[in-house]
Amino acid sequence: MPATASPLTARPAAPPARQRPAAILIAGPTASGKSGLALALAQALDGVVINTDSMQVYTDLRVLSARPSPAEEAQVAHRLYGHVDAAVNYSVGIVSRETSALLPELASEDRLPIFVGGTGLYFRALVEGLSDLPDVPDAVREAVRAEVADLPTPALHAKLHAVDPEGAANLRPTDRLRLMRALEVIAATGQPIAAFQGHRVPGPLADWPLLKIFLDVDRAALRARIDARFLAMMEAGALDEVARLRERRLDPLLPAMRAHGVPGLIAYLDGTISRDEAIRRGQGDTRRYAKRQLTWFRHQMGEDWNWWDPEDARERALAAFSAPGGR
Repeated sequence: MPATASPLTARPAAPPARQRPAAILIAGPTASGKSGLALALAQALDGVVINTDSMQVYTDLRVLSARPSPAEEAQVAHRLYGHVDAAVNYSVGIVSRETSALLPELASEDRLPIFVGGTGLYFRALVEGLSDLPDVPDAVREAVRAEVADLPTPALHAKLHAVDPEGAANLRPTDRLRLMRALEVIAATGQPIAAFQGHRVPGPLADWPLLKIFLDVDRAALRARIDARFLAMMEAGALDEVARLRERRLDPLLPAMRAHGVPGLIAYLDGTISRDEAIRRGQGDTRRYAKRQLTWFRHQMGEDWNWWDPEDARERALAAFSAPGGR
């Protein structure tokens, strides 16, 4: 009986038969205006806005992830937003598979895919591909996490070093999430994670002609926008959102439970810090994340990304479609 190709090893969909660019990628730090630009371009170019942000996938995090509002979603089609429960360990492999499944549908409708988000690794996976890491069964993941739940992170690093010295050497002793991932892969397969990282699967947008936009915002202005937006989130119900998550008593290592603002607001609800301190933590965590986003894109992504000011990004993007060879 012939083997069935897994979704990760299957060939990505061919680019749709359209004039170039065949898709738009919009990245940038949090609070830089990515969603607004994506909405404007989708309206102008008959596009579909596709989520490429690791937190906006979660149903439970509409407010704290700054997901597009219902009114915005009603204006143009939005896909891969708010469709994942907080108890799910959503990953870059899943977003690649979901995108591969979505592209033929958009091609049949001759709709322009517009990918938008702040998760650099997701963009890399879509364009360059990713290592063919194995899926870890939920039962194995839960068993590993139960076994090491009481271990401090440095002890977790020592545990990994005992079974995979090379893998431990490549991870920070403080990076609990990646240490857990490495231990889970070993438990599920009997092999270190490095055994799989050399096998790269092409991304679903490999060889597509792409317009890649990174919104480059003045740093001081960005910090002010982040702080103001977090206050606006509090007014919009962020605390109620986190209270519902807290009631579920989910694994604190789940991505949704580590979203910016969630740990601090849970600490406030637990009575260990003040409301003002929870807000300061949420703002500070978000500012530091924005700085990491800027650094990551500057050093990890190719030179074919256009670093544009948000004020004129719409006009410059539309010009790419009105020029010869454009849409």
